[in-house]
Amino acid sequence: MFRKVLIANRGEIAVRVIRTLREMGIASVAVYSDADRTSLHVRMADEAEHVGPSLSTESYLRIDRILDAAKKHGAEAIHPGYGFLSENADFAAACQDAGLVFIGPSANSIRMMGSKTAARQTAIAAGAPVVPGTDHGVTFDEARQFGRTQGYPILLKAVAGGGGKGMRRVDRESELESAFRNAASEAGRSFRNPDIYVEKLVERPRHIEIQLVGDQHGHMVHLGERECSIQRRHQKVMEECPSPLIVLHPEMRQEMGEAAIRAASAAGYYNAGTVEFLVDQDRRYYFLEMNTRLQVEHPVTELVTGLDLVRLQVEIAAGGRLPFAQEDVAWRGSAIECRIYAEDPYNNFLPYPGKLTRLTRPLGPGIRLDGCVYDGWTVPMEYDPLLAKLAVWAATRAEATERMIRALREYDVGGIRTNIGFFRQILEDREFRAGHLHTGFIDEFFQRHNAPEAPPDLAAVAALAAALHSMSRTETAWEARPAAASRAWLDAGRSELLR
Repeated sequence: MFRKVLIANRGEIAVRVIRTLREMGIASVAVYSDADRTSLHVRMADEAEHVGPSLSTESYLRIDRILDAAKKHGAEAIHPGYGFLSENADFAAACQDAGLVFIGPSANSIRMMGSKTAARQTAIAAGAPVVPGTDHGVTFDEARQFGRTQGYPILLKAVAGGGGKGMRRVDRESELESAFRNAASEAGRSFRNPDIYVEKLVERPRHIEIQLVGDQHGHMVHLGERECSIQRRHQKVMEECPSPLIVLHPEMRQEMGEAAIRAASAAGYYNAGTVEFLVDQDRRYYFLEMNTRLQVEHPVTELVTGLDLVRLQVEIAAGGRLPFAQEDVAWRGSAIECRIYAEDPYNNFLPYPGKLTRLTRPLGPGIRLDGCVYDGWTVPMEYDPLLAKLAVWAATRAEATERMIRALREYDVGGIRTNIGFFRQILEDREFRAGHLHTGFIDEFFQRHNAPEAPPDLAAVAALAAALHSMSRTETAWEARPAAASRAWLDAGRSELLR
């Protein structure tokens, strides 16, 4: 087993990996940019190394600086987390060349499955159903011809990445030129590769993914599905396990699991990975892509299966065998995750960086919070504004929903705007409770709901209480009316806090 591991990432995933390494008795090395000097992952790691300025292309994406940090601190392996270099085949190869173990799949598997078009080719060869589309990057003229042949709407997607970056829906040919230009530009900025491929758009699909884990000795199992249909701008914001659809049609778990294993095995895959599917309204499923890394939403799988995916990643990277077979995997209860962002959902999800003036975390049975923030920390504008992942477990989906609502009511973040209230609205929505989910859910949700009224600022309420107390001895008849009105506001604040 390794004695020391460097985490080539930041934020909540770096904190998450550090915690498992500590439980395994493995020393951790954090890396950080200028913007992250005071971040929680730097404080928690056993050792830390500065790797450059705030711009990620000059810090977290600098392979040479990451490798230098690993050598300087005597790390034997590197965990890439998600994002940044996690699906970069050149990085995986560079780790191997430097005598370091990459905690993930082989560079060859990443090339085969990390490229969305190569992954489609591999999936087709393995007999997995795929959405009609191209198996290579296309020119604008080729995209236009595809639209004319297949019909609109179509979807433009980045060859080299995911997470909604470089993705554009196109409903008619008149929109294609600007959409193609913008998608290619965003893909180039995000992945240093502007290539775009095109697919026929599946209307109102569910987005369901299968978690895989395999060792280097030829054994691979699936750990079931995650429902990831609630998305904004093609990026997931809520996930759950099991999928409400699979609960009604449990045979789909085995079918999709087997299809996922076939596709991954064709690429010689090992370690943790996820195969994503679109499921249409007739329950036909189509291979979408493979994420050759740990997923953001892995906690819901861990809560339902009782497994630690990061521990499995580390053990597999060290040459260990999977300690269980497919028939040993069991799914118990229901888990839901909300990604807590510093953003304004009612203003086109505009990021909202700034200083946290207060922070109250939810606690209690069945609650898990994977976070990276603390009271007084400033959310940097340079990176994705993810603050934490709030996950809950309960015996049933209905109970998990109520538990999540309770947890969100306890979650108080001051100084910035977040999507906490937005999630409360979703969880109380009739369509969500009925399990009627699809990737356009949020767009339709906004047609049914207005922005909720902001709750009273509890810090301001406390300040007002102190002011009222000092006024009580000297209050004049003229001052009584505004004070009475203030007390009413104070009472409203107390009610909100207790609720």
